[in-house]
Amino acid sequence: MQFKTHRAKHIKSTILTSVIVLFNLFISIAQNDISENFEDRLSESLYSRPTGFDEIRALFSKFEKDSIKMRILVNKFEAASYFEGESYALNALGIIYRNISNYKKAITLHDYAKQVASYTENTELKVYSLNMLGVVYRRMDLISSALDYHSQALEFASAVDPITEALRLSIAVSQNSMGNIYLVLKQYDLALDQFTKSLEIEKRINNKLGLAINYQNIGYAKEAKGLLDEALIDYQTSLLYNEEIDSEVGRVICFNSIGKVYIKQDKFEEALEIIESALEKALIIEDQFYIATSYVNLGNVLSKLNRTNRARSSLNKAISIANEFNLLTPKVEALELLSDTENAIGEHKRALEHYKQAISLEQTINNQRNLSYINDLIIKYESENKSNTIKTLANENALVKSSLEKNRLALLFALLAIILISIALIIVQRHKQITQEKQIIALEQNMLRNQMNPHFIFNSLNSIKLYIINNEKENAVYYLNKFAKLIRKILVASNEKDISLADELETMQLYINIENIRFSNEIDYTINLSEHVNPKNIRVPSLILQPFLENALWHGLSSKTDNKKIDLKIEQNNDEFITITIKDNGIGRVASQAIKSKKTLNRKSVGIAITKERLFNFSQRFTNMYQLNIEDLFDEHQKASGTKVVLKIPIAQLIS
Repeated sequence: MQFKTHRAKHIKSTILTSVIVLFNLFISIAQNDISENFEDRLSESLYSRPTGFDEIRALFSKFEKDSIKMRILVNKFEAASYFEGESYALNALGIIYRNISNYKKAITLHDYAKQVASYTENTELKVYSLNMLGVVYRRMDLISSALDYHSQALEFASAVDPITEALRLSIAVSQNSMGNIYLVLKQYDLALDQFTKSLEIEKRINNKLGLAINYQNIGYAKEAKGLLDEALIDYQTSLLYNEEIDSEVGRVICFNSIGKVYIKQDKFEEALEIIESALEKALIIEDQFYIATSYVNLGNVLSKLNRTNRARSSLNKAISIANEFNLLTPKVEALELLSDTENAIGEHKRALEHYKQAISLEQTINNQRNLSYINDLIIKYESENKSNTIKTLANENALVKSSLEKNRLALLFALLAIILISIALIIVQRHKQITQEKQIIALEQNMLRNQMNPHFIFNSLNSIKLYIINNEKENAVYYLNKFAKLIRKILVASNEKDISLADELETMQLYINIENIRFSNEIDYTINLSEHVNPKNIRVPSLILQPFLENALWHGLSSKTDNKKIDLKIEQNNDEFITITIKDNGIGRVASQAIKSKKTLNRKSVGIAITKERLFNFSQRFTNMYQLNIEDLFDEHQKASGTKVVLKIPIAQLIS
């Protein structure tokens, strides 16, 4: 029996040893095959010296993520003066360093690759190097530098005739990056236009990586516009393409984006699950940018689920990583969320400190981005692009007409006239557009000054100071938090052309709360929202209701002794307008004007006039114009009993 047992063990041991030997042999053969494959391809490239980007990449694409092999290529190609191969390998190394957030090293490698490509006058590799530099600078939030490199890449690629497939792909990358610049400027429609152009090129050449990237970016633009369901479909489409090409980085990006949409849809458990998966994969690929981003999103959803300790831990990890690798955008997001989380649990001092840090850092980012400079470059780019298009069309017309007409002199004058008229029309149209943009900017600035009236700020702070003097700490902290949140919302909203009705109502609630301090909290402010109205899906001009509420407070109710009410009612009676009614039970406009006329010093009120101009500009995008009616109310004895404002804002039938 013991003999049989021993023999059985011996047989098992022999089989196991044989399996291990065979496995090691298989691994050794596989490694030799890979090594020989690489050596063979290296020898082949040094012999044939291909110059096209696609030809070189076809030889070495499966080794691109191997930094050791890419360094071998750089050294071998440099020694052999094979500049096209050296430029390709330098860019591949740069991408490896970019993906582990070593941006300084990545920039050095891509810049050297560009110099080598320029020396050998290889446009494909030069354009590719410029685009890769742009991507690195965009990751670092240095938007102006990113725009410079992508614009150069697009200019060089567009000048080549005929355009190769590699250059066509580079044009798609440049257009995609231009779209990302528009996203930073919050020009979401312009961004969608660029992404769509890039997507068309990627579809023609069936580049699944490019398709994944563009669907992701299209989703981001739609999410920013509040189109959450459409954005979710685009993110899921991007994820399908990333699954096809087995891109872990792509999965991380898509998981984070889908998770953020779930958070906005209040699907917190679904968001938590997918964001945790994103973090797990980000840690594996060691891309610090996406690790920090995943921690930010995780902290956000944990805060929504009231898991405060885990939320703070995740956000602090994001800040630590952002500090180590100089990742500015994730740090701002983490600080803002950390401030909100700490404020919710009563740690107001720490919340205020983190909020101040976020605001300061955001200002630094905006200074680095130099948005006015970027806008000038984009206007220049658009103008040059249109001019080039006109010239191309004019040349094509000349070729067609020259074969049909005998009088070449007449043809020349005709073409010249067409070009001059076209240029004149473009100049007139551009001048009109710039003039309108200046008017809008002036309106927004006036609107901001109106909302941030120094008297309002001074009086609000004085009111809060009284609580402090009277040792009413809870009231002081409560209203100070309200005041800080209101100021923050006003600053954020002033940068947006329009916001959701839900955000507008929340801001107005804060405004009334602050103003009510000076009325000893006597104002009864109510909001009546019709069940048919979804305020999250309706867009209105930012801070549009504040002037009407201010008039109700200071012209209608300030002179009244008791029973002070403001009722705000929101209805949707058709698919074209949202109707907002603001009703107060004050002294009426006639009595208010009489009181105002007796004052020694009158300040001219321009709030309603600016509001009308803003509503007019907002309505230009729709087929219907806004409607505003201000009505005096009287009781049964024909005595003034208040004022009613009825505002109808268009919500449908956008002009295409």
